[in-house]
Amino acid sequence: MIKRLFLFFIIGALVTVRSYAQNSISLEDIFTKNTFSSKGVSGFKSMKNGAYYTAQDKNENIIRYSFTTGNTVDTLLFQNEINLSGYSYTFSNDESKLLLQTNFKHIYRHSYAANIYVYDFSTKKLTQPIADAVMLAEFSPDGKYLAYVKANNLFVFDIQNNTESRITTNGELNKIINGSTDWVYEEEFALSKGFYWNEQSTAIAFYTFDESEVKEFSMTMYGKLYPDEYKFKYPKAGESNSVITIQVYTLADKQVKKIDIGAETDIYIPRIAWTKDANKLSIQRLNRLQNKLEILLANTETGATKIIYTEQNKAYIDVPEITFLSDKKSFLINSEKSGWNHLYHYTIDGKLIKQITKGNWDVDNFYGYNEKSKTLYVSTSEISSTERYVYSVTLDGKVKKQLTPKKGWNSATFNADFTYFLLANSSINTPPYYALCNATGNELRVLEDNASLIEKMKSYSIANVELTTTANAYNEQLNLFIMKPKNFDASKKYPVLMYVYGGPGHQLAINRWMGGNYFWYQLLADKGYIIVCLDGRGTGFKGEAFKKSTYMQLGKYEIEDQIYFAKQFAKNSWVDASRIGIWGWSFGGYMASLGISKGADVFKTAIAVAPVTNWRYYDNIYTERFMRTPQENGESYDNNSPINHVEKIKGNYLIIHGTADDNVHFQNAVEMVNAMINKGVKFDSEFYPNKNHGIGGSKTRLHLYDRMTRFILEKL
Repeated sequence: MIKRLFLFFIIGALVTVRSYAQNSISLEDIFTKNTFSSKGVSGFKSMKNGAYYTAQDKNENIIRYSFTTGNTVDTLLFQNEINLSGYSYTFSNDESKLLLQTNFKHIYRHSYAANIYVYDFSTKKLTQPIADAVMLAEFSPDGKYLAYVKANNLFVFDIQNNTESRITTNGELNKIINGSTDWVYEEEFALSKGFYWNEQSTAIAFYTFDESEVKEFSMTMYGKLYPDEYKFKYPKAGESNSVITIQVYTLADKQVKKIDIGAETDIYIPRIAWTKDANKLSIQRLNRLQNKLEILLANTETGATKIIYTEQNKAYIDVPEITFLSDKKSFLINSEKSGWNHLYHYTIDGKLIKQITKGNWDVDNFYGYNEKSKTLYVSTSEISSTERYVYSVTLDGKVKKQLTPKKGWNSATFNADFTYFLLANSSINTPPYYALCNATGNELRVLEDNASLIEKMKSYSIANVELTTTANAYNEQLNLFIMKPKNFDASKKYPVLMYVYGGPGHQLAINRWMGGNYFWYQLLADKGYIIVCLDGRGTGFKGEAFKKSTYMQLGKYEIEDQIYFAKQFAKNSWVDASRIGIWGWSFGGYMASLGISKGADVFKTAIAVAPVTNWRYYDNIYTERFMRTPQENGESYDNNSPINHVEKIKGNYLIIHGTADDNVHFQNAVEMVNAMINKGVKFDSEFYPNKNHGIGGSKTRLHLYDRMTRFILEKL
């Protein structure tokens, strides 16, 4: 009896400990209950005097806070004064008005239309300038006007006189776009806004896209007896682009002046920006192959331009960001011409003054320049390619100070005069942490530490993720992370799931919080899987040569590294070499498809979500940047297409796609499936009606991850 009682108490104690410390994560926890959602800082905006910032509270009131004390100063706007919900807000430069946007309707990845309102603090009145939803609404710098895009035309609204002026009249769906950008510019140059005020509020420079000759792509949208066909212009690799025009509208005389960007029309204009001069506009011009960049300086009164900067590269040039200084004599620009991404100071005539940052590391973000102290603010990979830290750097490059000591991934949002910044810090095992800091990096107070999530995680079975490095077949060091089951036993053998993206310049194996997937991997680890993620050749922040080593052969070297690593990793005594799988999304889905075909002897199982299956099907800006055109490099396009290797597939392959994917078209999945059918290859598939590249929606995401989880448990 004593032995039985003792055994009863021991078992009871174990059950009690397990119920507290090792609760199991469910898919519902992750995707519908939001059990593990981290908190952020909503609507944070610095005010122009540098002493205050604003943020929205949970009731959508706009609260003003003191940077120095953290105390509430006042409530600038109560939600019940305006009776709008789900709104965003922007101050006019003089902070006398608010531009409010609500009823958002997303168009593509960045673009949206919304209803707009103006709130005047002096009159405490809310007005709706126009009833129609518009795109890209913003105040003029002097706060007297609004500019926006409606029905592919650019408009200016005089707030005081309550009048609308139409700048362009030729806008037409799938033909002419004024003031915004076409699909491919938005996706690949992250450019959805196509108009810019000069600082004096006297003129607007804007893009016009003539996409008449761009071939049309259509997507079937289901839900009706006769489904709709959504048609838009999408230039695939080797196909025609929009013809770009840059024009300037002057408010005083209501005239439009065309700017000379050269006779060649098969070019890209990825950026335009005003200098500090009211009639000087900078224009970035890239050739079709994206290996020659020129910066033009335009006189907007005459339309004439001159070249002030030229850069060429054997592979390609990433679009730089340019900052013009208030001396009207110089500008800052980033470039990889040293082999690493660094900042340079040039005269307005294009003469080099100084390379500001130097070293075998990259500048990741340029946060701005403080004219008063002649100081730049950046984040870099100097300490580790898997981490980011924020620095201040003097314009002459002589003094550089680290402002963020916390280990991991750091980013900053500075106030108007660079006296304070909002720090965002996280690591691969730690949720985001937000704090206000002064200009030297000292923390003044914590705004959000996600302590409740961290505490909640303690009651679940959470395995630690390890960041480390490994060598490829050519002894190049590659970053990776490994998640082993919490109760890992080296005497046992475990199946392995590799997570991959692998696209040029991208990183996954980094010391940053990964959000929802972190908990999905924990769920799989709790079921006995090892999760591994390797950043192979072509990924970012190991220098230009490493990143561009895949040029003209996209997919070839990236999958070689994944296959080689899988073979080497399988040699560990605790790895079940017969149960190695690979999964990825988008470029990662492409990699997973190459893995299960080219690596058929290594990978038992693969899941490809929204994969590119032949680069001929993808857009020309992205694809040609890394592959040139199929007319010039067709053999490489086809050799590195998983469609042309389907006969090698021996394992379990699940291909998943949204039917309304405007980015990586459903066509990619259809052609892959068709090739497998023709070769007699067995496969599994799942499609999501009317879903885009993100396959979003809580019920959809739950279904998607349930499908993938069951496939992994059954097939790996």
